[in-house]
Amino acid sequence: MISDFKKLSIVIPAYNEGPTIHFILDRVKAVELPNNIEKELIIVNDCSKDDTEEAILRYQKNNPDLNIQYHKHEVNMGKGAALHTGIAKASGEYTLIQDADLEYDPNEYIDLLKPILNGDADVVYGSRFMGGNPHRILFFWHSIGNKMLTFLSNMLTNLNLTDMETCYKLFRTDMVQNLNLKEKRFGFEPEVTAKIARIPKVRIYEVGISYYGRTFEEGKKINWKDGFRAIYCIVKYNVFSK
Repeated sequence: MISDFKKLSIVIPAYNEGPTIHFILDRVKAVELPNNIEKELIIVNDCSKDDTEEAILRYQKNNPDLNIQYHKHEVNMGKGAALHTGIAKASGEYTLIQDADLEYDPNEYIDLLKPILNGDADVVYGSRFMGGNPHRILFFWHSIGNKMLTFLSNMLTNLNLTDMETCYKLFRTDMVQNLNLKEKRFGFEPEVTAKIARIPKVRIYEVGISYYGRTFEEGKKINWKDGFRAIYCIVKYNVFSK
């Protein structure tokens, strides 16, 4: 068991999530982490056009017992850029990525943490495709696209992940902070995977998670252009930018 794991940094990028961000913050707050691990919430507002900032500041004021850091970009830079900001600010021994929407269930932090607490892993990915967990039925071609991107990434990293594009990624903080990350948008996922895979003796685990996906009408932001960018990033960071 790991004894020096005292704080989990949870990085939450947010863009136009004003009406619903309090729901995910409530869920994160309600999670009781094992071994009295403290939660540090790092919310990065990527220049939202709605009342996201007001909603976050209101929540922060009404929950003084919750360790919330709030940062904002003055111009919209993309999800990856928001993650760069949040990761740089993390002070916990481990850092977890949490989307601001309601597609992922914070109650599954416990499952993600198990390989870490057992002393087996440095990095844990939460897979939407491992089975055994609730999974909202949505877009066929999105699921095929995700699996193709994971397959291509695996070919070049020599990993056997089932879900490279997952939001839920848990890193040893010093490892991810030492990466020179460049992708500003959804290219973050293949880039960080390529660079983490090259760390000598890194131990990467994967656990099954639930997925409560959104439609575009409900606020989903990723599109087919991001898929082509992901292919470009997989090749770039595994072949040409080692």
